[in-house]
Amino acid sequence: MIMGVSSQDSTGTWQTKLELISRNLQEVLGEDRMTAILKERDLKIYWGTATTGRPHIAYFVPMSKIGDFLRAGCEVTILFADLHAYLDNMKAPWELLALRTQYYEHVIKAMLRSIGVPLDKLKFVRGTDYQLSKEYTLDVYRLSSVITEHDAKKAGAEVVKQVEHPLLSGLLYPGLQALDEEYLKVDAQFGGVDQRKIFTMSEKYLPQLGYAKRIHLMNPMVAGLAGGKMSSSEEDSKIDLLDSPAAVKKKLKKAFCEPGNVDDNGVLAFAKHVVFSLFKSGQKFEIHRDDKNGGNLSFATYDELAACFATSQLHPADLKAATERYINDLLEPIRRTFEAPELKALAASAYPPPAGKKQQPAQAKQGGGGGTATNDAIDPSRLDVRVGKIVKVDKHPDADALYVEHIDLGEEEPRTIVSGLVKYVPIEEMQDRMVVVLCNLKPAKMRGVESQGMVLCASVEEGDTKCVEPLLPPAGSAAGDRVHVDGYESSRQPDAVLNPKKKIWEQLQVDLKTSSSCEAQWKGSSLQTKLGKVTCKSMKNAPIK
Repeated sequence: MIMGVSSQDSTGTWQTKLELISRNLQEVLGEDRMTAILKERDLKIYWGTATTGRPHIAYFVPMSKIGDFLRAGCEVTILFADLHAYLDNMKAPWELLALRTQYYEHVIKAMLRSIGVPLDKLKFVRGTDYQLSKEYTLDVYRLSSVITEHDAKKAGAEVVKQVEHPLLSGLLYPGLQALDEEYLKVDAQFGGVDQRKIFTMSEKYLPQLGYAKRIHLMNPMVAGLAGGKMSSSEEDSKIDLLDSPAAVKKKLKKAFCEPGNVDDNGVLAFAKHVVFSLFKSGQKFEIHRDDKNGGNLSFATYDELAACFATSQLHPADLKAATERYINDLLEPIRRTFEAPELKALAASAYPPPAGKKQQPAQAKQGGGGGTATNDAIDPSRLDVRVGKIVKVDKHPDADALYVEHIDLGEEEPRTIVSGLVKYVPIEEMQDRMVVVLCNLKPAKMRGVESQGMVLCASVEEGDTKCVEPLLPPAGSAAGDRVHVDGYESSRQPDAVLNPKKKIWEQLQVDLKTSSSCEAQWKGSSLQTKLGKVTCKSMKNAPIK
């Protein structure tokens, strides 16, 4: 487990506090001023984030530094820069600003709790709480009267989207960020090194308004999983804070992690700036390996880990597997927080699907026959999932690992379904068993036997070992009972057959998993019938396939 930080460790010399504040930073502007303040009192720092795209695991990098600041006794303000978000090329539409700011507040508080940061030592402020005031607005005009267009554009070059004919809003953005330092009454601003030009502009122009220069603390930019900067807009380069363990595994498998490459390695960067920074004294980074692959390894420092990887003594797959464990340790408390229905609804409202994929109400067919889907929205109401009862089961005549099951699904005749469960469930436990079946896959022949559906199971792979458990319908269920995802009880009928070319099942399946209490879920919402929730016997946080 990753251990969190505590702001209670704030005693110590100013030298100790300076070391905590400065560690892992790429650059500090104004270190002499910081030293002078620390000799007299604790530092006041703010960190701001524009409420645009969904936060991802790279946000743990500033969160871990905020933990360092608190341990050093600093007073820390987190600014939810909602007005900046709109000014940044309208990445957050005005009508979504309030919702996205609420989402950011909930998710960042959940992140801080995940790493053990006590919220009572922090201050949270929204930009529009003071940036619309008369005084602030007048200072914007004052600043615009002294700053040149060239300097404003240069300051935002690494942060605001650059185009040949920029919007005026993008030119205002850096100046507002500079003014925030004065209006939040802080000694220092903390941010990424990509904001360096904004920081130097602030040092140049704030004194011209009669305000003091501030200290600027800069984190390095952490490499994304695909290489380069980790970005909310690059799906494969980041892991979302609400991603399932299966999605984490899938994205880490794709991550760029070249053997021996230490410098451009997002997996190692995350280990350095997040995992090691959260370890308590004596805690080590653990690598679990089979004896045939060299056995387990442990590293007391990041430098030891990097040196081992640089000399190819540590394989990328083993590094990814270890990092995956630590990421899931961090994400699991956040996932649990967002299982609350009101937070699920907030996430869906703050980040609706693109216009082309937006779900529309179902429409009934003319002339009767029930509802039908009239759009391409990818949601679980398109799945035909039912409770089934296995009335007969045999070994496949031409495949030792397959069962051929005849399953009563409430239809006139039982369906024939082929399942690869021979290694995991004894045949006597399959007979007369109640199962959960996906019924609208396109029929496919498996070793000469046509399979007309899929028995849904929880599945976990650990190295060469695989464990599988069929899902369990609620007690008292009958063959043919419908299974739906909570919140997606649609009046429309599921697709008659899922189009394999559109990979609808594959897109939905990646978010199907069991919870920490063994409940079957899709994106945290329960699979259930009219009698209750679908579960499995013992597998926690396992993909459902």
